[in-house]
Amino acid sequence: MKQAKLYAHGAPHEVVRVDEVPEPDAPGPGRALVRVMACGINPADLLGFEGRYPGPSPLPAPCGIEGAGIVEAAGEGSGLETGDHVIILTRANWAEYVEESANALIRIPKTLGWRDAAQLKVNPPTAYRMLVDYKALKPGDWVIQNAANSAVGLHLIRFAKDMGVKTANIVRRADLIEPLKAHGGDIVLVGGPDQAERLRAEIGDANVPLGIDAIGGAATRWMADCLSDGAELVNYGYLSGDPCQIEPSHLIVRGMTLTGFWLGSWLGPAPRAEKHKLFDEMAAAFTSGKIVSPVEAEYGLDRIEEALRHAASGGRGGKILLTPNGPLA
Repeated sequence: MKQAKLYAHGAPHEVVRVDEVPEPDAPGPGRALVRVMACGINPADLLGFEGRYPGPSPLPAPCGIEGAGIVEAAGEGSGLETGDHVIILTRANWAEYVEESANALIRIPKTLGWRDAAQLKVNPPTAYRMLVDYKALKPGDWVIQNAANSAVGLHLIRFAKDMGVKTANIVRRADLIEPLKAHGGDIVLVGGPDQAERLRAEIGDANVPLGIDAIGGAATRWMADCLSDGAELVNYGYLSGDPCQIEPSHLIVRGMTLTGFWLGSWLGPAPRAEKHKLFDEMAAAFTSGKIVSPVEAEYGLDRIEEALRHAASGGRGGKILLTPNGPLA
């Protein structure tokens, strides 16, 4: 079978290649064999391949954070049945088949399309948990986020709106403003050192108790300038490649807190029932249309170099997917 492996750290399209490897054995007790139908390519995958984010090891290593597929065979006591649709919580999913412990497999509704299922594991729960885990947001509060046109950003806008919370959304380019407003963003601004002045000119002294930072570097400081006293600033991304910058006055005088979010830290210790509950809610949000995440292109594993080049390119209008067992219907 075909399986993608990371061989070194560097430009993703240069260091990941697809190998022919033996097909997995029949699953033993408490395990299952999954035919992988679709996988999302995430920024965390790309940063891990570059060596700038926790990634596969030791090298060479199978890779791919997200994957969704069909149970082909289920071992005794797995709690799964042949034909079940699942997402895979481990991080070696870019393969035609994955044989894994049932504890790492989450059953999902068969009504959820594969394009959404391929994006279920990471981005929706990241957006949701950052909104609910740090501040008790009230209707009418504001949350500010950067990289707002990302998949996480799109989901955060919709989840916040459902809570009655308003969103201030920071983007890199002016051409992103109208699409994000159409998606539901209350305010959309091009980021920069004066973004706090521009934001406050629109919202006055309204409460902004939560900031969501995907970038780091100076963007963290610019976001802190926008927040209310006592706010929480949550960093979840390395997009700039620079350490988070923040002024002592933000922390000492204005009482803000800078913290980090990594979904794996929640998923690891969470009881299995809590994981199922979370992903049931995220799947329902997709099927109801509450959240959407467009797909720009899909590639088979034999075109992984092209797929990784596309995923790393700027100005995309949606997620890049891998389809290990052929095109999706």
